[in-house]
Amino acid sequence: MRIGVIGTGEMGGTLARRWSANGHRVRVANSRGAEAVKAFADEAGVEAADVYGAVDGAEMVALCIPFPAVATLPGDLFERATQGVVIVDTGNYYPDVRDPRIAEIDAGMTESVWVSRQLGRPILKAFNSILFHSLSQLGKAKGVPDRLAVPVAGDDAAAKRIAMELVNESGFDPVDGGSLEESWRQQPSTPAYCCDYGVSKTQEGIRAAVKGKAEQLRDHAWREGYGRLYAHKPTHADVHADVIAMNRSLNPLPH
Repeated sequence: MRIGVIGTGEMGGTLARRWSANGHRVRVANSRGAEAVKAFADEAGVEAADVYGAVDGAEMVALCIPFPAVATLPGDLFERATQGVVIVDTGNYYPDVRDPRIAEIDAGMTESVWVSRQLGRPILKAFNSILFHSLSQLGKAKGVPDRLAVPVAGDDAAAKRIAMELVNESGFDPVDGGSLEESWRQQPSTPAYCCDYGVSKTQEGIRAAVKGKAEQLRDHAWREGYGRLYAHKPTHADVHADVIAMNRSLNPLPH
């Protein structure tokens, strides 16, 4: 498959490497042009491009950029992609921590619905609810016990099947997260978000989400806990277990 990855940070870089290793043709880009990603591309065995080049002819495009940056992408960006290109939003909205406030989302709009409207394209939501350490270090082959799960939400069944297979190839069990409108159930501080659960617990977490509750947790209890855990700038590996424990404690699920 021809895949474009826009953003080469922790998540985008990990996914680009993984998909390339699985035999896909991967092009990577960021906002600063092809030269800015050339060193990473050479090291990872993928192709460097600008954002237009990453999308040109792509069958799937992963957006792995800071959440508000979606609104700054060129309006004609996807015109040279294949018809029916699958677009996957991996981002999360963290207002007042990393992102400026977005009025529509604060008023209740689902994050990825906002992204879809910025692009003027149908999209899927995936890979947003797994931590970098989990994505890069904890993937397992299909069928191995205790494999972690990743939900995929969207409205196009065929596109969702493609994204779910890429989740599987990446080392995780895909879970159907429902429609794009329902992807609020996998947004930050919901019960299924970044908790290192398997399929059954992820499905349980998606069902247990309560509209409006996660935003309160994200802006208060999560922010305080996250700030405490990362106060001395540890590595992700050093605090991974504590972050997972904190996230699970915000929305306890029955054992």
